Amino acid sequence: MQPETLNFFDKVYEVAKRIPYGRVTSYGAIANYLGAARSARMVGYAMNGSHTKEVPAHRVVNRKGLLTGKHHFEGTNLMQQLLESEGIKVIENQIQDFETVFWNPSKEI
Repeated sequence: MQPETLNFFDKVYEVAKRIPYGRVTSYGAIANYLGAARSARMVGYAMNGSHTKEVPAHRVVNRKGLLTGKHHFEGTNLMQQLLESEGIKVIENQIQDFETVFWNPSKEI
């Protein structure tokens, strides 16, 4: 990977580390916050490689609240279990009350 890609990944990790407990955000919201609106997929790639770092990747989902990255977690339902342990309800890979638990880094105070 190019150094600028790794730099982008580090920026993604820093944003992800700020997602509050019991909240989630989307790949696109992180990309928008970083000024790279069309880079949601790159944010996903960063999340896939974040498991050896202390990044709460389980709190990053797609724009509809689907657990699209769950196959990158060890175990059958680890991503869902981690979210549920934080009080987030998940049914059939879909976060319930998504608008309520959604955290937008661009609107952080």
